[in-house]
Amino acid sequence: MENQNVYEKPVTLKNILKFAVPTIAMTVFMSFYTMVDGLFVSNLISTDALSAINLTAPVIQLVTAISTMLATGGSAVIMKKMGQQKVAEAKEDFTFLILVNVAAGFLMCGLGYLVMDQIFAGMNLSADVAGYCVEYLSRYLLFTVPILLMNNFTLYMIASEKATLSLICSVTGGVLNMVLDYVFIAGFGMGISGAAIATGLGYSVTAVVGLVVFSRKKSLLHFKKPVIRFKVLASAATNGCSEMATALVTGIVTMMFNWTMLRYVGENGVAAVTIIMYVLMFASSLYTGYSYGVAPMISFYHGEQNHQKLKKLIGISLKVIVVISVLTVTASFMLTEPLVSVFARPQNPVHDLAVTGNRICTIALCFVGFNIFASGMFTALSNGVVSAVLAFSRSFVFMLITMLVLPAILGVSGIWLATPAAELMALALSAGMFLKFRKRYQY
Repeated sequence: MENQNVYEKPVTLKNILKFAVPTIAMTVFMSFYTMVDGLFVSNLISTDALSAINLTAPVIQLVTAISTMLATGGSAVIMKKMGQQKVAEAKEDFTFLILVNVAAGFLMCGLGYLVMDQIFAGMNLSADVAGYCVEYLSRYLLFTVPILLMNNFTLYMIASEKATLSLICSVTGGVLNMVLDYVFIAGFGMGISGAAIATGLGYSVTAVVGLVVFSRKKSLLHFKKPVIRFKVLASAATNGCSEMATALVTGIVTMMFNWTMLRYVGENGVAAVTIIMYVLMFASSLYTGYSYGVAPMISFYHGEQNHQKLKKLIGISLKVIVVISVLTVTASFMLTEPLVSVFARPQNPVHDLAVTGNRICTIALCFVGFNIFASGMFTALSNGVVSAVLAFSRSFVFMLITMLVLPAILGVSGIWLATPAAELMALALSAGMFLKFRKRYQY
């Protein structure tokens, strides 16, 4: 089989990058989706509308958290079975998990509409910003099912040796998003609604292509009459719970940032946080893309019990993370002002806030890559519990501590320092878990 030839190739940097680079490019482009919305909204509407996009982000994260869990956890379970040569069973489980995602999508969409008004009513926002929030989210939720399918098909395309196709879908969707953003906002005057619809249609590209690709029997993974195995669903949920925790906690932490900024600075502070999150998200997508790219290889070698290849893969990966860290930190420091100026003009009060904040938050990029890779590695090794501990501690426990303590002592500077401090604490925990389980997995 073609798949066997790919996974049986020697573990070298060249072969790893052939597998991972399309995934890195894809995740970078996916992060660009949100940035494009912010770019058009801030320049064609206002920074108040930009603030609204950030204020809706926690709800969107909550809506998609279950899909994220099933996509990452399911991919690990299925690729482990492929490594064990349980091919037919893996395809049945794949179809079953996709159907579960569709059902979850409809449920999450309905819940989103139910709680939307109450959430924004309790934030004490200005009438304009609150209106932007409801308008954006109400349009975005219409695309819940396609977005959840996109989350799943992205990972399954990678696992099926179709990372290049996944990249093409992401690029196509991103370009479509950019074009439609301009057409809907500037051309048709649809305002922030146009931005939400453009994003939803951009995400839908991968969902539509995935339905076509996985309907073909020549694909390594393809739809087959599903068999309901609740044990598989539980295993996928357990393995992917760290990613679900990350999605959930990211929403909660974003709310904490927003509320803290509203308290210390006001709505301009929320806009500044939004710009900084775009920069950090763009840089972090490099680490996420690499981790997603090598995850099927880790799962396959783990299922195959090929400890030599597993050890070499993880060793090279740690060196790649070091290189990416150096590059992203350097680029972020050097390009802070030009990046911020794209979203907010120098005369805008948001500009100076965002420049100062980004220079401080960039320190976090020294540690983020190792933390993301460690969590993804344990998910790929089917150890969802450790992965969840790492992700939950990093994204919530440590962030909660730093967000409560540092702003109280240092004011606005403490808000910016919260992320680097939390990531440093998470790095210590990741290193400890990495060493603790080294003998068990023989990496």
